[in-house]
Amino acid sequence: MGNSNNETKIQGPAMTWKCTVCGFIFTGETPPGGCPNCHSPSGEFIHEKEYVPFTYDGEPFEVLLINGSTHRAGNTGVMTEVAEEVLRERGVTYRRFNLNEYRIDHCWCCYAVRAQSCDYPCRNPNDDMHVFHQMLAASKAVIVASPINWNTMSARLKIFLDRTTCMQNLYHLKKPGLTEAKIVGILVCGHEDGGIQTAMDIFLNFQQMGYILAPFGIAYRTHGAEFNSNADREFFRSDELLKSYTKGVVTNLIEMMRLNPEKHLKGKLIPVSE
Repeated sequence: MGNSNNETKIQGPAMTWKCTVCGFIFTGETPPGGCPNCHSPSGEFIHEKEYVPFTYDGEPFEVLLINGSTHRAGNTGVMTEVAEEVLRERGVTYRRFNLNEYRIDHCWCCYAVRAQSCDYPCRNPNDDMHVFHQMLAASKAVIVASPINWNTMSARLKIFLDRTTCMQNLYHLKKPGLTEAKIVGILVCGHEDGGIQTAMDIFLNFQQMGYILAPFGIAYRTHGAEFNSNADREFFRSDELLKSYTKGVVTNLIEMMRLNPEKHLKGKLIPVSE
């Protein structure tokens, strides 16, 4: 009989893992315990597969759920997960996306050169944003979750919202709009100050596209500057108030969506948009 101490352990196939925060590449059977480059935990790694173009299949759904954080599995992800739980429980069709898994280029600011050049579809068809444009037009409501970065939204989310200009500009070009009277709910969390500022910065973008804020449609939760940020993750994952606030916003958005304001108001509103 062979000695088990001398048996060779069979290794599984090596795979490539990518940190969605900084892009660090790791090769192994499983992702590393954390990123050696940006120190993000292992939950930020995804299996790096052969590139498949991002597309929308055209199937109708009700809610577009956006995690705008740089960290897909971080504190903002907690709010996003709670939102998903409510949507599933209420039987609402939805699609969730973590922005750091997609390529969204900066806005070319075509409007600043020639207003007519900022049109729908966007003049940049080479990244993933044109697919999000399609889903914004197809969905009835949007839930946006964001961290607080320097008293406002994340850079990733800001670029995403900049890229909605082509949809907002339809009203200036006297073309039929694609977003008026849809519903938006906003979820924000962060280490310290800036919750309501962040939420209002996000809402202003959607308001300019004709979205309606759900009643009690903003929730924000902070941990506090007196605590070390290392403790934020444990705090947010166990915080009942964060869960309660998030469930409230999503429930209110669903109830507002059920009234179908888009059906009743589309074509009757006068766009007032800068």
